[in-house]
Amino acid sequence: MSESRYTVVINDEEQYSIWEADRPPPAGWHEVGVSGQKDECLAHIDRVWTDMRPRSLREAMDQQPEPESDGAADEVAEQES
Repeated sequence: MSESRYTVVINDEEQYSIWEADRPPPAGWHEVGVSGQKDECLAHIDRVWTDMRPRSLREAMDQQPEPESDGAADEVAEQES
């Protein structure tokens, strides 16, 4: 019996998964152009999906201003110098 083939899929939140290659991806997902055995597809995902946060969360966090320092960290750094 031959091993199943899979394709790597991604959704609008830039989250990855694998899907059986002989089936169309579920609604909201599309193929990224990588297919093969399960371990090959999972290895690809492991290489490219380095930030597990959904895209909307990453964008929201990028819009937040950096917290202002209370100066305590600066004092510690100065004392250690």
